[in-house]
Amino acid sequence: METETKVQSPESRVVAGTEGRPLSILQVLEKGSFTTGSVVQMFELARGLARRGHRVAVASRPGGEFGERCRAEDIPFFPLPFRHEFDFASARALARLLEERSVGVVHVHKGIAHSAALFATFFTKKGPVMVVNRGVSFPVDAASSLKYRFRLDAVVTVCEDIKKVVVDSAGVPPEKVHVVYAAVDLSRFDPSRTDKARVRQEWGVRAEEKLLLQVGAREWKGWRDLVSAAALLAADFPTLRTAIVACKDEAEKDRVRAFARDRGIGDRVLPIGFRTDMPDVLAAADVVADLSYEGLGITGTIREAMALSRPVVASAAGGNPELVQDGVSGLLVPPRDVAAAAGAVRRLLSDPALAARVSAAGRDRVVESFSTEVRLDRIEALYRRLTAGRSRGGASGQATTVSR
Repeated sequence: METETKVQSPESRVVAGTEGRPLSILQVLEKGSFTTGSVVQMFELARGLARRGHRVAVASRPGGEFGERCRAEDIPFFPLPFRHEFDFASARALARLLEERSVGVVHVHKGIAHSAALFATFFTKKGPVMVVNRGVSFPVDAASSLKYRFRLDAVVTVCEDIKKVVVDSAGVPPEKVHVVYAAVDLSRFDPSRTDKARVRQEWGVRAEEKLLLQVGAREWKGWRDLVSAAALLAADFPTLRTAIVACKDEAEKDRVRAFARDRGIGDRVLPIGFRTDMPDVLAAADVVADLSYEGLGITGTIREAMALSRPVVASAAGGNPELVQDGVSGLLVPPRDVAAAAGAVRRLLSDPALAARVSAAGRDRVVESFSTEVRLDRIEALYRRLTAGRSRGGASGQATTVSR
């Protein structure tokens, strides 16, 4: 059994109503790339809970930087293959971890992790609380919905929109589904600590040029709609440049270039690969947009841009309306409406006072309801409630309420 060190940071604190003995928590996720939002959110949750004095461990696939990041935080990391939904070897290894660490809460973050943890409970006499995270709004298919009907204590969704999807498509009772918004690390996404000039210089964007930016080049992210919107603005904003960040390879960059050429703005669109300096990247933009039209919860880069006091344009899809208050903390547009997207960007570029006002309100919105500390408070309180209910042999308790 691996020996872990309990870490206490200056930010550590005991939240009112959640006092008690440290919990033994196992976070499980098969993905390991920090270019994926679920990985970032899971790691920040594990780190935050460990800094609050809980006994936290992580199980994920070997390789990559996940293990290194955990070791840097003194969080025990257990590499498991998680080959597929019926990887019983990984399930048995998880069962041993449940026994050896006397795990009280196992929190799974993706489908294969969910399957492995569910099977693990059949290989051990330990009965930890089972929490499943859901961060996408795609309906739960018939096969996957079976997993939601056994040994499940709670589902955590990142917005109300996904809660409805889980209830409707997986048949989970509403009282078992808890909305806890994904969060932003405000110490990292701090507008006073960014270097936007470095990024603009690297990309060849001059100080007098305007930069419109979106992160994500998958089809459902709506990047084509953004490039089409930029083409509508080209005549009135001749210095407008558009960056599509997180293209996965050269082929994807070529698709972006070709589409931009077809729209007559090939020289104004920048296809960019994955970045690890996202605070600087987002801060470099005059407007940050995300025109996703399906599958999303709340767009992480919109949340991060708001934390950096950047004006945002987001599609009114998924949980985005729960984050962006239209006309107050950003602008919302109907999904797949290119003209509306162009109009929203035009408003922000043409009205500096509006851009400044929504930027300031966006930062306030994130600080109030979407910070890492707020998320930790809510997750920790949920774990406490679930484990207390388990010890009494009762139900898991009331659904978590969220501040608007």
